[in-house]
Amino acid sequence: MPMGAMKLNTGVCRNRGCWVELRFQAIAHLHIMALSGVRVIELAGLAPAPFCGMILADFGAKVIRVDRTKASMDLDKQARGKLSVAINLKTPKGVDLLRKLCVHSDVVIEPYRKGVMEKLGLGPQEMLKENPRLIYARLTGYGQTGLYANAAGHDINYLAMSGLLSRLGRSGEKPYAPLNLLADFAGGGLTCALGIVLALLERTRSGRGQIIDSSMVEGAAYVGSFIWKSGSIGLWSRSRGENMLDSGAPFYDTYQTSDGKYVALGAIEPQFYQQLLKGLELDDKKLPPQMSFNDWPEVRRIFTERFASKTQAEWLRIFDGTDACVTPVLSFEEVSSHPHNQERGSFVKDSCGEESPRPAPVLSRTPAEPNLTSEPVIGQHTVRVLEEYGFAPGDISSMLEAGVIECSASKAKL
Repeated sequence: MPMGAMKLNTGVCRNRGCWVELRFQAIAHLHIMALSGVRVIELAGLAPAPFCGMILADFGAKVIRVDRTKASMDLDKQARGKLSVAINLKTPKGVDLLRKLCVHSDVVIEPYRKGVMEKLGLGPQEMLKENPRLIYARLTGYGQTGLYANAAGHDINYLAMSGLLSRLGRSGEKPYAPLNLLADFAGGGLTCALGIVLALLERTRSGRGQIIDSSMVEGAAYVGSFIWKSGSIGLWSRSRGENMLDSGAPFYDTYQTSDGKYVALGAIEPQFYQQLLKGLELDDKKLPPQMSFNDWPEVRRIFTERFASKTQAEWLRIFDGTDACVTPVLSFEEVSSHPHNQERGSFVKDSCGEESPRPAPVLSRTPAEPNLTSEPVIGQHTVRVLEEYGFAPGDISSMLEAGVIECSASKAKL
């Protein structure tokens, strides 16, 4: 049932004609997370939308991923905690089924190009007429309006259009896109999840849902607000790769150690810079001033030679416990075994032994408890979900026989 539909005084709720008995005593012992009770329909997509759905699932929402029938491959590697329903949207009955699932949910996450859902008759205006409390999140590269609204693209394109790509890269080199993180995930999935939580919060006051237009271009640009707003203080007055925070400064960079590993250096403040020089056994009186831009290449040469003289472990023994802002550059294989990350439990393993980051941030009373069982097979939960939404067994059987839905026979049965 959508969040807010419960009548807690009676122990019974009404969900559009379907009465559901709530067994409060049976569930009272369960851990309640921040988004417990929120029901989400996530239309299967790539990268940003699955990440958005995983965030909501990690923090307690029931996220139902709607997959296509006869899908040959599951590309969602962020399906932790989700349920999978396979629906044939090329059939009128499949479209009608999706309509019913959306209308009886709290949130829809839609990652398609502009107009796709409208052609199916499932656009947000139609859905909100049937369920005014619905939150309909549209996550696209360029947004729902504008010259590029219907254009194809990927993270690098959205990052380029945000202005940020022009600032990324080494001096004298072309702009460099740092993996597909800034637009797809920071400006896309994470920003969309924020929009959904904001809309859920606002709904507690107004009782009304709304449409979220989440553009990865605008999301990435918003994440980069500091870059835009700090230009007046001279942080970015020099060319790309020649400023203090874009690899121009020798005290804000990475250096290779004698064993082929790396350390990261961020000794910006003068007092931290002095501790760095002390650890490197360098006399600041024999070096140019820290902020002498023209001398940065020479200082970088000195730092490079000095860091190359010891192993990463040796440097860490020197700098750990100081404020020199020197840390190891950890590989994926090393990260969970670092004492700091170990103590905090920053990384978790699923039932298959695969490691991934723990959900963040950590809430004191209602922390996320990610589902670490295996990720769902396409259509694994079709029958279970439809039963929970009030469909009769006979109707489910008919849809299975007609090819309107699919259910993984190895994982579930009617």
